[in-house]
Parts: sequence; C-alpha cells; structure tokens
Amino acid sequence: MLQIQNTGFFILLLGVLVTVHELGHFLVAKACGVKVLKFSIGFGPKLIGFTKGETEYQIALLPLGGYVKMAGDLPHEELSPEEASRGFLAQPPWKRGLIVLAGPAFNLIFPILIYFFVYLGPHQTTSTLVGNVSPGMPAVAAGIRPGDRILSVDGVEVRTFNDLTDAFVGRFGRPVPIVVDRGGERRTIQVTPDKSVETSPIDTVERGQIGVSPASRAAIVGVPPGSPAEQAGLRTFDRVLAVNDVPVQDEGRLHHAVSKHPEGTPLKLTVRRLDTVAAGVVTGRVPKVLEFTVARQAGEGLAALGAEPADLYLASVAPGSAAEKAGIKAGDRVISINGEKLHGFHQLAVRLNALKETPFTLVWRGEGGERTEKLAQAPLPTEDGMGTKSAPLALGVRSWMVTPSDVPPPDEVTVHLGPGAAFKQAALVVPTIVGQMVKVIGGLFVGSVPLSTVGGPIMMYQMASKSAEQGLDSFLHLMALISINLGVMNLLPIPVLDGFHLLSAAWEGIRRRPIPVRVREVANMVGLALLILLMLLAVTNDVTR
Repeated sequence: MLQIQNTGFFILLLGVLVTVHELGHFLVAKACGVKVLKFSIGFGPKLIGFTKGETEYQIALLPLGGYVKMAGDLPHEELSPEEASRGFLAQPPWKRGLIVLAGPAFNLIFPILIYFFVYLGPHQTTSTLVGNVSPGMPAVAAGIRPGDRILSVDGVEVRTFNDLTDAFVGRFGRPVPIVVDRGGERRTIQVTPDKSVETSPIDTVERGQIGVSPASRAAIVGVPPGSPAEQAGLRTFDRVLAVNDVPVQDEGRLHHAVSKHPEGTPLKLTVRRLDTVAAGVVTGRVPKVLEFTVARQAGEGLAALGAEPADLYLASVAPGSAAEKAGIKAGDRVISINGEKLHGFHQLAVRLNALKETPFTLVWRGEGGERTEKLAQAPLPTEDGMGTKSAPLALGVRSWMVTPSDVPPPDEVTVHLGPGAAFKQAALVVPTIVGQMVKVIGGLFVGSVPLSTVGGPIMMYQMASKSAEQGLDSFLHLMALISINLGVMNLLPIPVLDGFHLLSAAWEGIRRRPIPVRVREVANMVGLALLILLMLLAVTNDVTR
C-alpha cells in the first residue's frame, strides 16, 4: 500500500511539472496564432484523451515528460495553403523565441505561486529564545544566558532563529549591539562575533558566530570535589527538576529560577538520579527522585548551586582502552589537551579526531586530584548490533548520554504572513534558488560539484516519497526546487533542449538567416548523445545509491 502511495506522489510530482512546462509552450503558441495539433502529458501509447477544436489532448503511458505538437515544426513538413501561415517555422523569429521560452519561463514562475501558498498564513517556526550558550564563545563573554530572548541585532528586528542567523551575515570582528529580553526586562548587550566562513559548491558566506543555539540543554550537574554541591549530597549527572518547587525544564529555566534568590539563600533542589543496576549480564539505569538543600552561591545557573556543567565529566571508560591503561576512570573530568583548555566534550572529540595516533598531553581531574599524562589513541575492538567487528583508533571515553526526555523541544513562535508579504518573500526566494542552481550546474561542468550528485528517476521517486511523509509544505518545496531545476536546465543552449531552439531563433533574428540545416542536424546528434550520457550517469548514480 505504501509503495502505491509513493508511486502516486512521484507521478503527481512529475505530472504537475510537465503540465506546467508544456502549458507554457501551448498557451503562447495559441496566442501567437500557431496551430497546435496535440498536447500530451507523458510519452508512448495514449491512455486517455479527447479532442477539442483543432487540438488533441492526451495522457500517455510514460510519465517522464510531455510534448506539444505544433503544425509545421519540422523543416520538410507540408501544410495546406490556408494553414501555411499558422506553422511554427513560418513564424518570425521573435514569435518562435517566445513560444520556446514560455516552457522554461512557466517552470520558473510556477515556484513563485507554490511558495506564495507555502508562506501565506500562520506558521510555527523556531524562535530566538536562547536554549544553549556554547562555552568559550563570544556570547559567554558578552553575558548572554540561556533563557534570553534576542529581539534585535544591530538595530535589525529578529523574530525567528533563521532571522537571527541571517542578521549576522557580514557582521563580525566588531562589537554588535544585541537587544535581549531577560525575564521581561530589555537589555542591550555588546557582543563581538567570531568570523565564520561557510563554503559549499554553491556559495561562500561570511557571517558572524556568537555561539548560541535554540536547542536547550537539561540542567545536568557536574560536581567538583569539595564543592558546596558535593557537601549538599549532589552527584555528577544528577538532573535538576525543580528549584524551590519551581519546575526547571532546562538550563535557561534554571538561570531564571536561581536569579530570583540572593546569595546565601537556601535552595531546595529536586533532582533525578539514575542509578546503575545489574541483572545478570544486563545493566541498566533506574531513576529516582531526591531532594537536597544547598545555599545559593555566587554566579549564575549551575554555578549558583556550587556545581558546573557536566559536559566534560566522563560517563564511561572502555575496558582495555588507552584511557583505562592511563588510569582514567568514569566520573573524572577532562581539563585540557596539549595545553588547550577544553570547554566541552565535542571540542575534545574534534581534537582527538584530528590527532589520530599522534601522542598528546591530557590533563584530567580524578579522585586523587589533577593528573597529566602523555597518551595516544589506540585501536579499540568493538562490535556493533549486527555483529560486525572493527577496531577504530579511540581514547575510549564517553560523555553522559542524554535521554530523549532530557531534551526539551525548541521554543516556537507563530509567524503570520499576509498575501502581500507572502508574495514578496516568494518573489525573493525564487531568484536566489535560481542563482544557486546556475552555480551548481556550472560546478558540474568545471568539476567543483561531483558528478555523483546527479540523480535520475529513482532519486526523484525517493525524494518525492520522503518529502510527502514530512508534510505538504515539504512536498511543495521539493516541487518548486525541481521546477526551477527543469526551467534552468531547459535554458541551456544544448541541442534538443529549449535553450538551443531559443538560440536558433535569436541567431536567425540577428543574422537574417537560419542556422544551416547540416549544422543543426550535427548539433542535434551531439545534443542527443549528451542527453543519453547524462541519463546513463543519473541512472547509474541512482542504482549505486
């Protein structure tokens, strides 16, 4: 049943796009007085059809294209004297150019209509509520906290996280004023973004990066030895659920909850602790809820509890690994690597990945205090769930694995666009995508975009199925992208494509004579060969995938 449904979405996708393309040729040909003999969606044997006026309309068996058959569109085709003036080749070059251009033009205009309906009305999207602030990034130095809602960047209002990201394009290396809402109070914060260069085969974008994300983190504590948190009974990896009976869903709510209390105030903490239990050879974690009281400390967030983030505390050390042989144990905290202070486990993983088997100096803190050792990653035998064995280079340590229930969904905001705003946004996004598509096609010719990215019917079938599963907006977005792709591709001056016919009409309009028949015949053979090679490449890539 699912296979039939996916096939239906695939046929719908192709059918609509082919109809739009051929409708462009058809309507403009009619407007120019050219006789249209047949309008076909699909190739091959006719499935259904009817004749109205002088035109036969049909749906054919193979839904991989379509065509508009016009009278007199072949050089040696004979027409009756009364219809000779209505033949395609009998038209002046400018009319033939318009008819040819109409198909790709409709494919480029149609996405504006699609995006208009996608953007029109209310939509839920990720807001500018800061869920997480990356350690060591400019946002930390500027004092931005989880739970702050960013309202504007350098005077530019932002409502969604995409707006926020776009606002930092070209803004880096200088102080940028950011207005945030913190607990109902507006504050202006100066932050100096780092420069980030995002390079792809399509484009290179330079933007500022301050280190905030909408994905919030659960308030999971790391407990240093001798700290007020340890003295109160907290353990590393306890998750704070409430402060003085006020629910705490994430670090942002924790910041807000502790900020209401002056230093020295007793704070009643409700925490969830996962104790490891063993049942035979199987181990698991059993949750239990506990309560502790700790005096409010100086600082914000976890620091106000006398604790710190748990990100650099090690949840497990693999038996027989380089880490275990060096004396590293679960619960130890990593401090630095090769003299570079670490701010998060991801930073450690990136450094280890780059070092491979090269020795490095690691500083960590355990029960006996800080230790410094010279280490090197070593092959660590592993076996996945399918029984496949491997031995990748690894240090053999893991951070705390957050459960899905520990990750609150990002905050969302409703954005409502009226007809005017929806049309404006649609009219702006389509030219941008066209420009990106042109760069991709150019990259295929010069080699900066790999040929393995070319896809055919199987890839399109998979994309149609997947986008349909994700919802109507995703399916319409895919339809718009493929329509733009068809429009741009058809404008290429390759024989048998619309672009070559447009070039021929322009040539005749300028030179006052058509391209020689022999040149046209050779060009058509070369163009057909190129298209066959492209189709073979696309199908080969599809099968390989």
